[in-house]
Amino acid sequence: MELSEKFVRKQMELVKPLTTGCSLEAARKGQDLLGAILAKTMRKNVSVEENELAFSNTALVVPKDLLKQGIILYLHGGGYTCGDLEYAKGFGSILAVECGIRVLCLAYRLAPENPFPAALDDALEAYRSLLSAGYLPTQIVLCGESAGGGLCYSLCLRLKELRIPLPSCIVAISPWVDLTQSGRSFVFNMDVDPTLTKETLDFYAQCYANDTAAPLVSPLFGELDRLPPSLIFAGSDEVLLDDARRMHQKLLECGCKSELVVAERMWHAYVLFCIKERECDLRAIDGFLNQFLSHERKLRWMRLDNAAKIYPAAKRRRWNNFFRLSATLTEDVNIDVLRSALDVTVRRFPSIAVRLCKGVFWYYLEELSSAPEITREQSWPLAHTPFESINTCALRVIVYKSRIAVEFYHALTDGNGGMIFLKSLLAEYLEQRYGISVPNECGILDRLEEPDEEEFEDSFVKYRGSVGASRYSSSVYKIKYTREKDDYRHLTTFMLSSNAVLETARRHGVTLTTFLCAAMLLALQRIQNAQRPDKRKQRPIRVVVPVNLRRLFPSRTLRNFVHVVMPEIDPRMGDYGFEEICKTVHHQLGMEVTAKNMSAKFTPNVNAEISPLLRLMPLFTKNIVMKMIYDTVGERTSCLNLSNLGEVRIPEAMRKYVTRFDFVLGLQASKPNNCGMLSYDGTLYMNFIRNTVEPCLELEFYKVLHELGLSGKVESNQRRV
Repeated sequence: MELSEKFVRKQMELVKPLTTGCSLEAARKGQDLLGAILAKTMRKNVSVEENELAFSNTALVVPKDLLKQGIILYLHGGGYTCGDLEYAKGFGSILAVECGIRVLCLAYRLAPENPFPAALDDALEAYRSLLSAGYLPTQIVLCGESAGGGLCYSLCLRLKELRIPLPSCIVAISPWVDLTQSGRSFVFNMDVDPTLTKETLDFYAQCYANDTAAPLVSPLFGELDRLPPSLIFAGSDEVLLDDARRMHQKLLECGCKSELVVAERMWHAYVLFCIKERECDLRAIDGFLNQFLSHERKLRWMRLDNAAKIYPAAKRRRWNNFFRLSATLTEDVNIDVLRSALDVTVRRFPSIAVRLCKGVFWYYLEELSSAPEITREQSWPLAHTPFESINTCALRVIVYKSRIAVEFYHALTDGNGGMIFLKSLLAEYLEQRYGISVPNECGILDRLEEPDEEEFEDSFVKYRGSVGASRYSSSVYKIKYTREKDDYRHLTTFMLSSNAVLETARRHGVTLTTFLCAAMLLALQRIQNAQRPDKRKQRPIRVVVPVNLRRLFPSRTLRNFVHVVMPEIDPRMGDYGFEEICKTVHHQLGMEVTAKNMSAKFTPNVNAEISPLLRLMPLFTKNIVMKMIYDTVGERTSCLNLSNLGEVRIPEAMRKYVTRFDFVLGLQASKPNNCGMLSYDGTLYMNFIRNTVEPCLELEFYKVLHELGLSGKVESNQRRV
């Protein structure tokens, strides 16, 4: 639920005359209705177990995504006269979901039927029940709003009297700590408070305290030394503002830790309404609890999959293997909403939201304890960062205006797994920002589900064969180039009608990928002819085409499960025409892309990994060996990668918010070009990246497409000279 400040204020201003002076029965019904509405919004995300104490009832609310050890004892507001268990479960459920923690909601006895000290006695009994259940005092948080906020401090004073250990901290929302109503804000906020009046509070105070002035009724006047740290919220427009201010000040004077948040234009207990302009307050509560409570969930660690092991071993000083997936939206990105959506999404993807760790024998991945920071776009995509940064976080979430980009270290996943992550993040973001419901289809996962173990499997090991194919390939032509001195990355995007490209490919009797691969080989042949005219000195031309192995094997892994085929031509035999290249690529792909052939290709890598000798070899020695292998059978054997993620599909509910997707491959260590592509909403996006001065490949490829009758838009981050 997400309401605006203006809407809620207007409703309260309309209701205030009706509730002022109304019967206690009517006030109770109104408050209970509010709690039921709040609880209903969260019921899918929590489980609730109700229980009875000696004189009161409780409800244990447990979020599906439990992140913290410990528990909140939640004491509801209502002037000590209103609020039942349904009301308490309302905000209690919000606390549980937003903070990932168990919440015990207490429905204490109400005045005037049960005046002071009934509510305090019930709170004490609930606290003792938590201690009896095995919770340490340092694992218990007190939280309450209005009268419940004051009751948190009254309970602490009572615990001090009884020499019972105090809780870890207190979260007090608009706490009512002075039932004598002596604060000056009753005067200067009398006309702007849309919720409360002094007359209403006088009535509640009489019902509960009956003129009792003891500190256990008005804790502001108690001995506050040695109380636990407090986080106090108040609205600038509420008549109880001075209660919060004076409590905060007195806590500081008594040597206690306290933080006060006064929200401009807000009213009494505004935090309960989850105002979209004040989403920061729930995050502040979560951050406050993180200072005192440890995380519930053990962080998962994972071995690198078979394909991933080469990336940290083959790293260079100026090269880490990242790729980027991005989505462009119809409106500028709301960073706060994206941060909240990212918090939810990363917990669903513990194999992607990770950092790279160095072990004795292998690198491994460890799940992040929290979502990574969202960063701003740099001068070019996939900007290099030191390898050590991957030890902190191996993915990057980047925002530029209406674009959300995620850059993945290739040891985590491939483009297919990355796209599932991005689409799931987008679904969560759009749901939170616009209040829509996005079905879990088109690769979008339920962010509240526990991950399936199949998502973590190393499918290379599972589907390896009994026969391995040779990994040897000859060296290929290398484009002559002038490298940018500052390693600037040029990104050039071709935007073509996907239907037009597909129709042209069909006229040549091939698939879209085969057609574009043939066009790339023809462009490379022309570049080599220009740079190295002597046919005797020319080299073969070969393009790497990644193959999503999930289409050949029944795998649900979110990790790497891609292998490659490398269509080629050898211009030393003479120049190839386009039709000839199309037939060559068609037959090469058709012959190679079968389950048996692909299994034979990756089986030698798996066999090497499980070799007893290699397994016992120290990591630094493995790195030397794997780097030599990469130099022998890696980039030397191809001109560039041409990776096609295919058509991106999203649920209909998302389509009006998303205008574009992009896929950008990172540069190779020794080759200056790469190309990633995908189709979305009728447009084929081809992203060429290079770190060279000369745009020879993009230019020649464009000429080939133009000769074949294709044209479209081209955009670039070409730097100004």
